[in-house]
Amino acid sequence: MLDLILSQAVNGLVLGFLYVLIATGLSIIFGMLGVVNFAHGAFFALGAYFALTLQAEFGWYAVVFAPVLVGLVGMLVEWLLIRRLYGKEPLLGLILTFALSLLMISLMRLVWGAGGLPFSPPPIFSGFIEYGPILLTKYRLAVLVATVILLIALWAFFKFTPFGRILRAGSRDPEMVGLLGINLPRVLTGAFGLGCFLAGAAGMLAAPLQTVTPTMATAAIMPAFVIVTIGGLGSYPGAVVAGLLVGLVTALTVQFFPEASAAAMYVLMVLILLVRPRGLFGERWERFE
Repeated sequence: MLDLILSQAVNGLVLGFLYVLIATGLSIIFGMLGVVNFAHGAFFALGAYFALTLQAEFGWYAVVFAPVLVGLVGMLVEWLLIRRLYGKEPLLGLILTFALSLLMISLMRLVWGAGGLPFSPPPIFSGFIEYGPILLTKYRLAVLVATVILLIALWAFFKFTPFGRILRAGSRDPEMVGLLGINLPRVLTGAFGLGCFLAGAAGMLAAPLQTVTPTMATAAIMPAFVIVTIGGLGSYPGAVVAGLLVGLVTALTVQFFPEASAAAMYVLMVLILLVRPRGLFGERWERFE
């Protein structure tokens, strides 16, 4: 039993780190722009489709550009649509991004078809790795390493780069950033693009783990919202901790109580919110109250 738990826990960590990438991008967008991006799952699916297309046309090395393309699409969307919502009723943002999600899913069906498309991992990552009771595919291990590297790079970006520090400051007080003479619209466009880049990276990494289909968008958005709620709105450390918790709980529930697996993360959210109504790392943010 202990061996089975350890094996499932490692697989849960892989799932959890993918959730962390999606939720961190969502937290960046909400924390900086104050917009609940319901289209975030569609950007996740778009990353998978871009990776599939780039791999077919140019080979495996080209798939690393898939998240970049998703980030550029996100910046275009912010420039055309999202920036018109700043300072307005938050419900408008939810309605617009929900409509945007439906539009993007329809466009994906139009371009790539409604059926699932197989996407095998690179040949170098075929096979399994066995370490004691832990049995893990090489590709899942590669996903684990890649997500950790991305999160460390994101932490270094926020900690040591001027633009990262501007994003951290702007997530708490964007008006102050504007008063300092910084081009706030450009910063907000970059923040939205960064959030979409992370969603696209998660989609690129998740594509070989499942069939690529437009329904990936709806399957990704609810865990992302649950994780952001558990971790605390706009909290980046909260998104990391909550993503790993949700991944572990989901993986263990699938193994031992499969009939309850769909509800496990919601039960976890309710239990945590009963104790911590603002989430694990939530704070009081006056700009949203």
